[in-house]
Amino acid sequence: MKRKRIFLTGATGTMGGAALAKFLEQPERFDVVILALPIPESRARLARYQAHKNLTVVWGDLTHYEDVLKCVSDADYVLHPAAFVAPAADHDPETAWKINVGSAANIVKAIWAQPNPHAIKLVSIGTVAETGDRLPPIHVGRTGDPLKPSIFDMYACSKIAAERIVAESGLRYWVSLRQTFIATANLPQDPIMFHQPINTCLELVTAREAGLVLVNACADDLPDSFWRRFYNIGGGPKSRLTYLDLIKKALALSGIDDYTQVYKRKWFALRNFHCHWFEDAYILNQYLRHQVDGADGFYRALAASNKPIQVFAARLAPKHILKDRAFRLLAEDTPDCTQYWFEHKMDMRISAFYKSRATFESIPDWGVDMPEEPDWYNYRRLDHGYDESKPTTELDLLDMQGAAHFRGGVCLSTAMKTGDLFARLRWQCAFGHEFEATPNLVLKGGHWCPECAPPGWNYDEQARRNPFFAQVWYPNHDPTENNVYPSDCCNDILV
Repeated sequence: MKRKRIFLTGATGTMGGAALAKFLEQPERFDVVILALPIPESRARLARYQAHKNLTVVWGDLTHYEDVLKCVSDADYVLHPAAFVAPAADHDPETAWKINVGSAANIVKAIWAQPNPHAIKLVSIGTVAETGDRLPPIHVGRTGDPLKPSIFDMYACSKIAAERIVAESGLRYWVSLRQTFIATANLPQDPIMFHQPINTCLELVTAREAGLVLVNACADDLPDSFWRRFYNIGGGPKSRLTYLDLIKKALALSGIDDYTQVYKRKWFALRNFHCHWFEDAYILNQYLRHQVDGADGFYRALAASNKPIQVFAARLAPKHILKDRAFRLLAEDTPDCTQYWFEHKMDMRISAFYKSRATFESIPDWGVDMPEEPDWYNYRRLDHGYDESKPTTELDLLDMQGAAHFRGGVCLSTAMKTGDLFARLRWQCAFGHEFEATPNLVLKGGHWCPECAPPGWNYDEQARRNPFFAQVWYPNHDPTENNVYPSDCCNDILV
């Protein structure tokens, strides 16, 4: 049997690293090429694999086309989980765009440069951050829902632009898999932990599950129906929890049994983050069979990583000292911290994450008026603006016109081959911008006008004109709000 040649990006990261280890266990099936930055950190992480005969390391940069072309040449699969992620991406939007969007463009260009581009299979990893804030009652989502990157989330914005490049590439074999929260034993200790509301719904995967997604996407028995689609990566029913659930369990495993003694409730934002439970993650699992661990698998790894002496010390330590000397630093001391925004009158951050100073002041202490526990069986399913009961092969121009109208716009094309979701049509959004996009991108991916897409957020006005988008905006925003966040708003933390 001929071995498959795999070009894997992001091999020094969590998802790519887990996949690399699995690929190298199967030298009879795979030859792996990875592209890694020639920096000490990358060399140190990859040193353990230097004896593997089925691994080729190309030292280079995803933003350099010639480096990418070298790796894509002769590849059967291109697996692309590499990304410049938050919070670093939010602090350096230019680099986020250069890496996340530029790498996607380089990969697509390099595939098209091959003698038979339609024989190469591209697996591009997107993110749940593309759909943004999805608090109850819209806490269960699916692909095709509106894209709504949270305000200031430059990582999500760049990944939406990258996904558009892949989905509109014209290649025969591509998929965009939107990654959820990858739960590892090394939970980040960063102010971003307080940007997330306590009732956010998470459907996590472990690092092992994330790696299996990439490895199993190279299986011989995947049918053609798998390709040219968008999927949500999730861990399934056993991986669904709320952020408060995660906080309680993680702290308990580290020796702190009462989270209310070390966290102030006001430290946590009320909106404008991301993550939700997935109605449709089972579809990807039917193809890739990656849901093997559940949240318990993550908790076991977390417990194993905690040193007994540290857990013992945390149990004995006075909790007010932990609150004041450890966790307070993540909530109050830098421009990324939620409480810093109020102390320094950073009004855009306040309105985005809390609505107003008055709303922040009205947040009670723990145990008072706590948000209701989200219910899997009770949520608001979003309307995609067309008859989803119709077979894809029967969708026609009338369906496109209806979908455009539901988005506050118009389908300008006057003809469409029935059932062809991959020939571009011409559209106009509610603001008069004209653009081209495939019906697949609009109906199945949730994309719409690229000119209206952030960075630069005028969501209040978009919701007034676009009923499709209003579904994800008004559950936790008032129709009277009228906020506008310019494309350079992320720079406010540098002031």
